[in-house]
Amino acid sequence: MTALAAAGGAAVVQAAGTDAWTGVRQQVARWFGRGNPQREHAQLERLDRTAAELEAAQATEVERVRIRQEAAWQGRIEALLEGLEDIERARVANELRTLLAQQTSHSNVSAGQSGLAVGGNVNVQADHGSAAAVTMGNVTLENRSQPGPHQD
Repeated sequence: MTALAAAGGAAVVQAAGTDAWTGVRQQVARWFGRGNPQREHAQLERLDRTAAELEAAQATEVERVRIRQEAAWQGRIEALLEGLEDIERARVANELRTLLAQQTSHSNVSAGQSGLAVGGNVNVQADHGSAAAVTMGNVTLENRSQPGPHQD
């Protein structure tokens, strides 16, 4: 449970300030709230304070703030899990694992200017005279048109 809680704390902090933050924020608050709107709201406020503190940190303090926030969220997650009966703990831990897996499957996705980032599967298809090209570093994959009768 400690490793799971540590992964959860790290996930919260890593998501803060990214495009994924809104979704992660909602999912984490819902997970903590366990169907109680007041608890969920309290967690949303905590998550907002975490994001604000990370954003306000001076460049020389960012790592220290990140470590402190990860530890704080790890502690909150551990406390929630420890407060549950064994069967409930297993179910709630699995919910957290699912939440983390969803976030991980979409993390580390970024694109530069004029780029497109996709966190998932992509199917590129060219058909009937159309063309498709994908460039990855020094590798270019292309679907060139089929030779016509005069090019055979």
